[in-house]
Amino acid sequence: MKKFIYCLISILSVTLSIPRAYAEWYEVTGTAAVVSTESAARLHALENAIYKAVKFAGADIGSISNLMPLLESERTEYQFSNHEVRYILVEETISKSDVMSIRARIDIYPSATGCQQNQYKKTFLVGNIDLASPQQAVMGQIYSLGDDFAEVVNRQIAQESGSFVSVGTTNYDINARNPERIKMIAQDTGAQYIIGGVITDLTATIDQKLLQDDVINRQFALEMKVFDGKTGSEVFKQNYREVARWPFAKTSQIDTRSARFWASTYGDMLLRVSRNIMLDLESEISCKITLPEVVAKFGNTITMDLGRIHGVQEGDKLQLWHTGAFIDQKGLPRNKVTQSDITLTVSRVYENDAELVIDQPELLSSVQIGDVMHKQY
Repeated sequence: MKKFIYCLISILSVTLSIPRAYAEWYEVTGTAAVVSTESAARLHALENAIYKAVKFAGADIGSISNLMPLLESERTEYQFSNHEVRYILVEETISKSDVMSIRARIDIYPSATGCQQNQYKKTFLVGNIDLASPQQAVMGQIYSLGDDFAEVVNRQIAQESGSFVSVGTTNYDINARNPERIKMIAQDTGAQYIIGGVITDLTATIDQKLLQDDVINRQFALEMKVFDGKTGSEVFKQNYREVARWPFAKTSQIDTRSARFWASTYGDMLLRVSRNIMLDLESEISCKITLPEVVAKFGNTITMDLGRIHGVQEGDKLQLWHTGAFIDQKGLPRNKVTQSDITLTVSRVYENDAELVIDQPELLSSVQIGDVMHKQY
């Protein structure tokens, strides 16, 4: 009997010592304004709940965009494979005072294996968001909506993104037809990527009521582009279209910087669009390789253009790549990047840059300003 008990205790000890990966259940409530249909509001409320849960769990928020098309069918249960969000149970749906609320239990397996976990953070600059048709902004006199929405996108990236660092906004024109200007702006601001955009639709439809106030629904359509600061070329493009109730009088003048505007149903919709922009950037850009550049050289120490805010840590190992240019057979200028045998170790980290020591001092003369590096894992 004693032998049996001893064996049982041994088995339990071994079982308890085996590391296991447990899922975490998160019960969250998502909300959204009811504008066009309750089904659309339900979808937005469910997206809001998932974002809250994934953000709190520390999982990859960039993966949320891949789930959006799968949530359009109205069900009480959703199950996914090969995703950090494994299971969603909608426990309660309430529509009251034109607000849809969804209480859901969400099963999340934070994998911590996303590509952004091993990459230095990328710097973003938010450029002008212009109005394609200023006359559409007459109602409410919201001519500065583009500039104010750019500030909201900038703040969304700065405060909520896990893969990016914002370097602010710019009033310079961001135009795909002028890549050299984009490269100069990026160099001056230290941005690796620049966002530009055009608001293409601000039209409104008015449902006139005989004994009640008119109901005004207003469109918001945005064409967003992302440019690579090194080359000036477009790397990502996305269109967004939403509609929301315009709760203000037709003749009133609205301050698009005021809390009153951003707390309205229309402002709430714009905040949701800015969050979706950030999530799409996380999905599309975060896995692109981050290549810090050699910006200074002194003795056996070089300086690169990434620092503490980008996630650089003392002791990081990097591989050096030589950059160069040549003219091809058609007379077109081409850039080339060649891997070297040189490795470097981060010796000192500052806010926006860092110093590195070359591990092979005899190869010091090979390192040139403009060479790039890749973090070793």
